Amino acid sequence: MGKGYQRPGPGAGEELPVRGSVAIGPRPTIRAAAVQLEARLGDVDWNLEQCARLVAEAAREGAEWIVLPEFFPSGAAFRPDLDDRALPPDGAATGLLRDVAREHGAHVGGSFLCLDGDGHVRNAFLLAGPDGGIAGRHDKDLPTMWESALYIGGGDPGLIAAGGLGVGVALCWELMRTETVRRLRGRVDLVLGGSNWWSIPALPPRRLTARLEAANRRRAVAAAPLFAPLVGAPVVHGAQSGAFNCLWPGLPAIYHGHFEGGASITGGDGRVLALRRREEGPGVAVADVATGRGAGASPPDRFWLHRRGAVAALAWAYQNPLGRRHYRRARERRLAAADRARTAR
Repeated sequence: MGKGYQRPGPGAGEELPVRGSVAIGPRPTIRAAAVQLEARLGDVDWNLEQCARLVAEAAREGAEWIVLPEFFPSGAAFRPDLDDRALPPDGAATGLLRDVAREHGAHVGGSFLCLDGDGHVRNAFLLAGPDGGIAGRHDKDLPTMWESALYIGGGDPGLIAAGGLGVGVALCWELMRTETVRRLRGRVDLVLGGSNWWSIPALPPRRLTARLEAANRRRAVAAAPLFAPLVGAPVVHGAQSGAFNCLWPGLPAIYHGHFEGGASITGGDGRVLALRRREEGPGVAVADVATGRGAGASPPDRFWLHRRGAVAALAWAYQNPLGRRHYRRARERRLAAADRARTAR
């Protein structure tokens, strides 16, 4: 998969080099781009080609900081074939980030299912600099609902020094959690992130589910703009869009829905500077944005920043444990296959 983007680097599970430092003094205005991708679930080669094309489009518009969506090589859903789509830290996804960053002289970041040397998969966001080096990595703290079938959470603070800026990383529902504000507030000049936020399907009673989905969609698009003033920094947020289907955890049914899209760039005051809605399909949202760290605002004294809605709360409660059970079995299969391969050599 993605052989054209393979590059030599650290082995799976080895720590990637961290480069850069934070400048002292006024922070610059940058031209940023948030990529919206219609991923083909599990088709790594095709998705990487589309990402390279969209990064080139953003670069032609002058973007110097470019953010790909969450799970940009594969997308994510409750599908068993995605168990085998995780990539090593030095694999095709990292190779793409390094290549396009070097080619376009930009900072380029995005997250992917990363199979580390300990045999665990994590949702790893990597940021590549204009020299093709990796500035840093953040592992999403908690999987969301059926994502628990694909990876385990991380525990790092999500802070990267790059391009003279303090960069924070917040992926999808990390934008919904109070703890993310606590770890980034007043400490970063720029927040980068992406989402793979899916819809509530049109099930009976359709009038009710349509109303619930409308609220879910508004929540997905508003997550980054509401987050920015809390941490006191602008947010560049890539997004997945497009229709997909997958198994429905715990139910004898097929999920039919779509990713919500909403790639956006938001100023530190919460004002949306550029937005690409789901209906616009794949493309880029580009804007000039002033970086810099404000004081932010005190987060609420609760786990969630905002109400998630009844459907999301229910799915969180039952899909996470089902997903973790699936993940344990998938990991056992991977480890057993690796043992058999070593024995056969």
